[in-house]
Amino acid sequence: MLTHLTIKNYALIDHLEMDLSRHLNVITGETGAGKSIMLGAIGLLLGNRADTKVLWNDKEKCITEGTFDIGAYHLQPLFESENLDYDKQTVIRREISPGGKSRAFINDTPVTLDIMKKIGMRLMDIHSQHETLDLGNRAFQLSVIDAFAANGESREKYKSAWQHYVITKEAFDALSHEANILRQESDFVKFQLEELSKARLVEGEQEALESALKIMEHAEDIKTKFNQLLVQLDRSDISASGILNEARTTLSALSNYSDHYKKLTERFESVRIELSDIISEIEGEEEKIDLDPEKIEEAKNRLSLIYQLQQKHRLGSVKELLQLQSDLQLKADKTSNLDEELASLKKKLEQGIQRLNEKGEALSQSRLKSFKGFCKQMVNLLSELGIPEAQLIVEHQTGPPTASGSDNIELLFSANKGIAVRPLAQVASGGEFSRLMFCIKYLLAEKTSLPTLILDEIDTGVSGEIAIRLGKMMKTMAEAHQLLAISHLPQIAAKADCHFYAYKDSKRAKTISQIKRLTEEERIEEIAKMIGGEKPSTLAKENARELIMG
Repeated sequence: MLTHLTIKNYALIDHLEMDLSRHLNVITGETGAGKSIMLGAIGLLLGNRADTKVLWNDKEKCITEGTFDIGAYHLQPLFESENLDYDKQTVIRREISPGGKSRAFINDTPVTLDIMKKIGMRLMDIHSQHETLDLGNRAFQLSVIDAFAANGESREKYKSAWQHYVITKEAFDALSHEANILRQESDFVKFQLEELSKARLVEGEQEALESALKIMEHAEDIKTKFNQLLVQLDRSDISASGILNEARTTLSALSNYSDHYKKLTERFESVRIELSDIISEIEGEEEKIDLDPEKIEEAKNRLSLIYQLQQKHRLGSVKELLQLQSDLQLKADKTSNLDEELASLKKKLEQGIQRLNEKGEALSQSRLKSFKGFCKQMVNLLSELGIPEAQLIVEHQTGPPTASGSDNIELLFSANKGIAVRPLAQVASGGEFSRLMFCIKYLLAEKTSLPTLILDEIDTGVSGEIAIRLGKMMKTMAEAHQLLAISHLPQIAAKADCHFYAYKDSKRAKTISQIKRLTEEERIEEIAKMIGGEKPSTLAKENARELIMG
């Protein structure tokens, strides 16, 4: 419930603070004094749009802040899902800067307007003749029936079954679609896979073949040059190795004269040994050179196959071809296992449909059982509120399961005897609409933890005895749920647990709206004025006292 409201710099309101009763709060006052303006400010806490035109002083920011006791609303999971700190005493604040920038906060955490709207709508329900909530909306009507029938648990069970069904159905449809594509591609996949498997590709072989082919194609030239090197280095009278051997003998003779000469000899020996190793390796490479046209042709053919496969699949390496082969193998394996997977999913889907139908049937039966009682109680309440010939029936049809069940309902209404019932949106006038909505809220108040209900002149078109009954119903309803009603009827004001008076203050250079909480004597005076005019008689004051006491 709303325990404290602060409004700063909004429309005609400079600064307003209100501490509200947990029961029935009524606001009365002068026409144009700002009663409905206050609702606009509260609407900001519901995430409604606003601009700088709402600023009373266009150089300061507008602030609307509400403190709520939300301990009975079971909202902790919602707060956690939005990463918000949960507190039984929750503060919601909205700021509009002079530049038009809007900021929203819940327990001092910045939030988007969508999140503010999601939370705010669970805390406050503003009802007026111009509210956007449409009684003619079938989804809303169905939610009313469910609330009346106390179908919360049944609906949650159905919702769980529906979500499981939807997920399984989407998985089955996706696999069926994939299966159709894979089956269509199956022959082509097999052909490509066989072609790549037959090629027996090995990672790195392309580079090795290209290097080997380069050597084989120039084998004669390479062999000739290797032989020339061997002659120069080892196979002639004046070869490098012969010269080095002679030099080694000379340098060895000098090593006995000096340690430095000895080190030179050791270094020289390293060079001679290295040359010997090089000569051996050249001899080995020369012996490997094979002038074999068949091997050349074989390498060319292998590379040609690799190039063709790369070009065909628009890939640049054997590694990529091997990856493609792996992917094709996975597709082939999946295709071969499709029937088993589809059969398993189909079984799960059938089980999900059976569970959905069972939960849907239980929910539907509970709804059907509630129609008669709902309509009877609604007609009785409407009669109490001055529509004695009211008729209300629930038109019901079943259809394919949806997120809310398999029931399609529509409330049909007639306010006058002899007039056939028709859909609410087509027949209810403004005053009838308000009373219908109030009766629905009254019934649901016994069934659920409603948020703070704000009623904006819901008593329009009501007077006399009917107004007294409406006031009593509000009083009864407010025993369990907080109400804030803007009214022009003394019968309603007299039932208030907390009575506020809205008035204009023109003492400043700019008119402002003020709202004050009335004392008991001030209440009597205000209600007497509502009965007998600006200067109420003693009789009017006595009537006011009787209304309050009654």
